[in-house]
Amino acid sequence: FAVPREQVRGVHASSGTTGTPTVVGYTGADLDSWATLMARSIRAAGGRPGDVLHNAYGYGLFTGGLGAHYGAERLGCTVVPVSGGMTPRQVQLITDFGPRVIMVTPTYMLTVIDEFEKQGLDPRRSSLEIGIFGAEPWTEQMRAEMEERTGIHAVDIYGLSEVMGPGVAQECVETKDGLHVWEDAFYPEVVDPLTGEVLPDGEEGELVFTSLTKQAMPVVRYRTRDLTRLLPGTARPAMRRMQRITGRSDDMIILRGVNLFPTQVEEIVLRTPGLSPHFRLVLDRVGRLDALTVEVEARPDCPPERRAAAGAEVARLVKETVGTSVEVSVVDPETLERSVGKLKRLVDVRGDR
Repeated sequence: FAVPREQVRGVHASSGTTGTPTVVGYTGADLDSWATLMARSIRAAGGRPGDVLHNAYGYGLFTGGLGAHYGAERLGCTVVPVSGGMTPRQVQLITDFGPRVIMVTPTYMLTVIDEFEKQGLDPRRSSLEIGIFGAEPWTEQMRAEMEERTGIHAVDIYGLSEVMGPGVAQECVETKDGLHVWEDAFYPEVVDPLTGEVLPDGEEGELVFTSLTKQAMPVVRYRTRDLTRLLPGTARPAMRRMQRITGRSDDMIILRGVNLFPTQVEEIVLRTPGLSPHFRLVLDRVGRLDALTVEVEARPDCPPERRAAAGAEVARLVKETVGTSVEVSVVDPETLERSVGKLKRLVDVRGDR
C-alpha cells in the first residue's frame, strides 16, 4: 500500500480471473470517493433518492456488492442487500419489497427472469424499472432480451478492483450508447495490446487507467486487458465515453489461426430462434488440432425436431461471421450450470488429455 497499514479502512480483492487475486486497499477518503462515484453512477442509470434498490452482486472480497451498497446508500436509496444465489429468494424479495432498481451481473439477471417465469410470474409486471448490469461483458442482443422480457431499462456499469471497483464508468439511461468515464477520478487511455502504443480516440485496443485521487493504492497506466474504444461524450459531454467492453485480450480464443471472443458467439446464440441465452464454450484438442464446441440450452418451447436446425444455424453464422468452424450441441433446458457471480463462458479441457 502507498499509506501506512493503519490508515487502510478496508480491503478487497480482484476476482482472480487472470491468476492470483490482487488485494487492494482503501483509506477512509478512498471509500468516500468510491461511494460518491457509485452514487453518481446509479443516478446516471436512472436511480433516484428514495428508490428501493435490490443488490444481487456478491458481497465479500468481491467489490461489486459493497461498491453498489455504498453508492446506493450515498444516493439515498433503500438497499436490499441480497447478494447472489438462492434464486427463488431473489424473486420472493423482489415481489415483497418492490424495488425499482436491480444491480446484478447480466447473466444472473437472465437466471432470475427464468425463475420468475418458472414460478408462473410475469417479470414485466414486477416493480423493476432499471437494471444496472456489470462485472462481465454483455451484448446489445442481451440488452434487447432483458428489456423485452422485463420492460426495464438495462444499462451497463464498469469497474475493476485494481482501479477502484464498480463505478469507474457508467452508461446513461437517456442515451444507452456506451459508458461515460468519470474522468475527474480516472484518466483513460487505449493502447495496442501487443505493442503498448497509445491509440487515438475511436480505435479499439486495450483500456488503460491512471487513478487521480486514490490514496491507499494509486495506479499509473494500469493495463486492464479489457478491449474497447474511447469516444466523445454525449449525455455527459465533458467526459469521454468508452464503448461497451467487447472482450478481454486474455479471453480471446485463437482457433486454427482465427481470433474468436465469447461475445461474438453470444450475439449469434441470442438471435437464433429456439435457443436460450445460456451457453458455454468447450475448448478441446482432437488429434493435433484445437476444436471448439458451443453447448447451448434449447428454450423450453423449442421442439426436439427444431434443435438440430438451430444448432446448424449457429455453426453456419459462426463460420460466416468469424471465419472458423465450431461444433454446436443443443442440450435440454436447465442443463448447464448457472452463474451467480462473474460468468465463466470458456471451459478449456485440452490439458485434461
